[in-house]
This record gives sequence, structure tokens and C-alpha cells, in this order.
Amino acid sequence: MIRLHWGQLGGVLAAVLPPLIALFLLLALWQGVASAGLLPADILPSPTRILASGQAEGAALLQHAIPTLVATVVGFALSVTVAFVTAALLDFSGPLRRAILPLLIISQTLPLIALAPLVVLWFGFGLLPKILLVAFVTFFPMVVGFMRGFSSAGPEAENLLRSMGASRAAVFRYLRLPAATPSFFSSLRISITYAVVGAIFAEYAGAVAGLGVYMQSAKHVFRTDLVLAAVLVSTILTLALYGLAVLSERILVPWIRVEQGAQR
Repeated sequence: MIRLHWGQLGGVLAAVLPPLIALFLLLALWQGVASAGLLPADILPSPTRILASGQAEGAALLQHAIPTLVATVVGFALSVTVAFVTAALLDFSGPLRRAILPLLIISQTLPLIALAPLVVLWFGFGLLPKILLVAFVTFFPMVVGFMRGFSSAGPEAENLLRSMGASRAAVFRYLRLPAATPSFFSSLRISITYAVVGAIFAEYAGAVAGLGVYMQSAKHVFRTDLVLAAVLVSTILTLALYGLAVLSERILVPWIRVEQGAQR
């Protein structure tokens, strides 16, 4: 048990230390360039100034971060729900899949910079347009993840279940749905990184509160340090949501981690 414990600890350190060292070197270089005055402070504020400004504006940043987080969580939950229903329908019907899937692919060519103002015009400046834009940004990767997972079910197992009299719904429930679990969590980790960005983009297009609104206000008074402080808060939110997705995978489906370790 001791050897296993230290082996796991070594694996964690091997995964965490390289990016931490790279981040430390980048921040040190940034701090050195800013302190040397190679660029004006209003263009490139130092990391220490950004942290100090963020601490001074902590209450305002928290006040604006809460609406962004709510829009992100609700929009992403809506995206996962609709993506699952859509992928399940496409998995059950070949003609429906051939008709709808190209439209879903085309939807990804729509530029957000044009779509976000339209969503705000249609649904107002409240929470709803932010939720819808987050759902739109994260919907397609989730649909693809579910469909790829459904199709990964072994045909031998499916034929066995059908030979035993299992209905199509039973095959989906007991075989294709569990087979989609690894692909689902992979898409979940990818999509969650876009969710906060989608919410902030919607706030840029029009909102009454949120990190996007705060960034715009700071930009208009040329406070680059406050803009970057808000960016830091959005990064922390994204990392926290990503970590929650990874933790959920390890708790709900721990056998996936065991299988991946065995394959390595």
C-alpha cells in the first residue's frame, strides 16, 4: 500500500510540476518586463499590480462573477440535456441522423460575434440570452460525444442481446448508453472550457451584470489591470468547473480510470 501511495503521488507531481514551473517562469518574465518599464504600465501591468487591483476590487469582481457563473452552469446543464435527447433520437433513427447532423455541422459555422447581438435583441438583456449562448457554444461537442459513445458499443454484444430477445430500447439502455460514458466525460471536459467564454461573450453583447460587463467598464476607463483581473477570475472559474468535471468522472465512473491505466 505504501508503494502504491508513493507511486500515485509521484504520478501527480509529474503531471502538475511541469505546468507549474512553466507558469512560474512566464509570470517571472512578465514581472521583469513590466518592472523594467519596457512597456507602459497601462498597456502591460505587472502581475503583482493585477493581483493588487483585483484584491481592491474583490467585492465588485465577486458581484459580477456570480451572474456569469449562474449563466454558465444553467446554460451548460441545458446543453447537456438537449444534447443527450438529440443524440439519442439520432442514434435511433438513421434517416433523422442523415437529415439533422449536416444542419448541426452547419450551425457551427455561425460566427458568435454576429449571433450574440441577435440573441440579445430577441431575448433582452437578462439571464436568458446568456444561457442560450452558453448552450449553443457547448451543444455540438456534447452531441458528437454522445453519438460517438453510442456507436462505440460492440456489435457482438448487441447481436447477443438481440438474439436473447432484447428490444431496441433495452439494447440502448443496457449497452449503448453505458458505452457512451467515456466519450461523454471527454466531451464534458472539453465543452466546459468553452462555457465561461460563451457567457462572457454574451455579456459583451449586452447585459446588466457579469464579468463581461465589468471588463467593458474597465476597458472604457483604460484600466488594463482590472480587465486582466477579471480575466483571472474567469480563468479560475473555468479551472474550477473543469476540476469539478474531472472529479465527477472519478466518483461516478471510477472504472474508466482503471481501464485507462491498464491500457497504458
